[in-house]
Parts: sequence; structure tokens; C-alpha cells
Amino acid sequence: MPGSGKSTVGKLLANSLNYKFIDTDLYIEKKEQKKLQQIIDEIGDENFCTIEETRIRELFPLTNQVLAPGGSVIYSERLMIELKNQSIIIFLDLPFNELENRLKNKESRGIVGLKIKNLKELFKERVPLYKKHADLIISCGNKTERQIAEEIIEKIKERDKS
Repeated sequence: MPGSGKSTVGKLLANSLNYKFIDTDLYIEKKEQKKLQQIIDEIGDENFCTIEETRIRELFPLTNQVLAPGGSVIYSERLMIELKNQSIIIFLDLPFNELENRLKNKESRGIVGLKIKNLKELFKERVPLYKKHADLIISCGNKTERQIAEEIIEKIKERDKS
């Protein structure tokens, strides 16, 4: 979800692993030369998701990278399968109240679906999809970003052993 800490945790994780970090929202803004909200306002949610899917595929293969995709990536079943085939998908599970407190700029942030649904509705819609595709689910409530990154590294190590 937007505001879950993907970019902050992703940067810490990439630094710890000596990987490249890519925030796909920033990548899309750079390639399109517009802010996400401007793109969504101009072409709508569905067309934005098509651009998002195309831009993420440009980053393949995902070797030695930590990718922080926008929360709407979950709406592309095909892309999620492709991502799962070449990476470990991690869901940062943050309670709704903490998420809501973090998102002070949700109207200008570029969140797909926010024009027709409120944040709580998007949360209820997306969380089951995130959990469905996740290889690892990290409970993030009351943890620092560093603690979350360290937990991810430990869980990846455990996973690699089995």
C-alpha cells in the first residue's frame, strides 16, 4: 500500500545487500516527465496501470535489484506472475490506522483508484491481493524501517536454507 514504507525499507535493504534500488513510481515519473497524479488525472487509472506495467517490464531482468513498485502493480495478475518468477515478493503489512496516519498527501500522491474509492476501501481490496502474491509477509506495525529491513534479510536467509 502507499505509505507502507516500501521506498524507505527498500533503500535500507538494497544497501544491506549491496543491490541497486529502484522506486518504480519515481522511474515512471522520470520516463513520462510528469508526476504520477498528473498522469492519472490526464489518462485515468486503467491507462496509468498499462504504463506502469510497461515501465516495470523495462527493468527486467531483476538481478541484484530491490524494486519498490507502486501499490497498483497488484492489479496486473500477469505482471505479478512475471515478478514472482524472477524475484521474491515481499508484502509490508501495516495496520490501516498506521497507514492512514502516514498518508497526509493522498490526494496529490498518485494513488490509483482513490477517485472512486476511499483509502479504507482500497486497503480492503488490495490487501488480499498483496497476500495472495507475497512470498514473504512482514508485519510492520510498531517497527522501525531498519528493524523491518533486518527481518526481511533474516527471512530470506531462512528461506534460502530450506
